[in-house]
Amino acid sequence: MTDSITPRQFSHADGVADWHADEGSAWAVFRTGSFAAGARFVDAIAEIADAVNHHPDVDLRYGTVLVRTSSHDAGGLTTRDVDLARRISDAAAELELPVEASRH
Repeated sequence: MTDSITPRQFSHADGVADWHADEGSAWAVFRTGSFAAGARFVDAIAEIADAVNHHPDVDLRYGTVLVRTSSHDAGGLTTRDVDLARRISDAAAELELPVEASRH
């Protein structure tokens, strides 16, 4: 049994307005303002990922963190990605990290 969803279903889910979805994944870029703030955010993402046993790709740069999620076992997006994206967006909001305008 699979919980696969389309990019459209992902985009229309509650709590994922920060995210962009394509055929294989969903992604968001958060502005951190500093490398240290980005590292704290990555640490928060790691805790979330371990808690839900679903691990995104994370790219830490000075001033931004790019997060990309997909479910490799399903070959694309699933409801697990929606849940992970929501949790990551919540963590970003708690840390007062805004989402960056569309970038791929």
